[in-house]
Amino acid sequence: MTKTRSNWGPLVILMVNMFITMVGMGLIIPILPKFMMELGATGREMGYLIAAMGVTQLIFSPIGGEMSDKYGRKFMIVLGIGVFTLSQLLFGLADQMWLLYVSRMLSGIGAALLTPAMMAYVADITVEEERGKGLGLFSASMSLGIVIGPGIGGFLAEYGLRVPFYVAAAVAGVSVLLSLLFLPETQSREARHLARTSEKKRENLLKQMLSSFRAPYFMLLLLVFMMTFGLMGFESVISLYVTEKHGFTPKDISLMITLGALAGVFTQAVLFERLLRRFSERQILMAMFLLAAVMMLAVLAAKTYVAIFAVTILFFVATTLIRPAVNTLLSKMAGNEQGFVAGMNNAYMSLGTIAGPAIAGVLFDVNVNYPYVLGAAFMVASMVMVIRWKESPGLRKQAGIPAQVKEGAAAARE
Repeated sequence: MTKTRSNWGPLVILMVNMFITMVGMGLIIPILPKFMMELGATGREMGYLIAAMGVTQLIFSPIGGEMSDKYGRKFMIVLGIGVFTLSQLLFGLADQMWLLYVSRMLSGIGAALLTPAMMAYVADITVEEERGKGLGLFSASMSLGIVIGPGIGGFLAEYGLRVPFYVAAAVAGVSVLLSLLFLPETQSREARHLARTSEKKRENLLKQMLSSFRAPYFMLLLLVFMMTFGLMGFESVISLYVTEKHGFTPKDISLMITLGALAGVFTQAVLFERLLRRFSERQILMAMFLLAAVMMLAVLAAKTYVAIFAVTILFFVATTLIRPAVNTLLSKMAGNEQGFVAGMNNAYMSLGTIAGPAIAGVLFDVNVNYPYVLGAAFMVASMVMVIRWKESPGLRKQAGIPAQVKEGAAAARE
């Protein structure tokens, strides 16, 4: 069955759901130190607590993608938000460290079940020509939630340290009801039945990732990891860096990161589709990886608040344009495996989320400049990968997608 136009109504619900989820995840950032002090936890335990979510998100991402193919997008979206609601409530009620660990691991599971299903849903409701716009809007809602989550958490914490988590749980509960009542299923019963009855058994995460090395879209998954690694490395130590080298206040840092990220969100939502009309996804990726690398090095050279502010804005703009460009190419190449590819996308992103801050923190202790030198190297390497991939003999230069994949996708649509 061929789609003739995109259905934007359900996309609004998806954007609201993703926004709520990302806000809930960001609430913890300004509150966690006081929370840990209340429980008498060490810095090492705090680090483990942050990593716990990324680990479960990594493990469950492929499962979530496959289950969305077997049981439907709506079911997995509702289940994912439901698990996330429980995790927020548990964190607010927790009075022991092990409960906090359980809460964060549940958050990772909820995100792993939710995100692949949502990305596959966007692919289901949009025609290929408008998929970039749909994924751009969806990514913008994700980025906006990440940006304002810490601010909301800090504001609500004025009324009580646990209030933000109760509010997040209540709002997520409303999101579950909205999805149940108003979100239609996009995966046909026949497609779900075919996925469930397929004799092909699901491999474990390691085998799936190893098999992804041979996939025509592996380079795109690797770019997801490298971009996330660089972005999370940048964000995790920027406040420490500008405080140590330039004496920035918390207010300075908050304003810089928030406005910089908002600029990236605006670019995603408003400019990405226009850029796609003039340039290919590949051209956008090459330019933005180069811009991100230059900005990471520019941070080391910038001396004034205005200069660092400008560099931060340009860095966020670059990285927020990379994400939807990669996601659009992945979606085009996924064919009938939208759920699986979305799950692997989330898995590689989780790896970057775990590795980026961890390595950046270690390097920062050695030399405050090293995290940005390494991040710039990753961005340059990513640009080179995109250039080389474009020149591969198996790709069509005019579209940048392997001919066999295009033919397979066309046959599937017919």
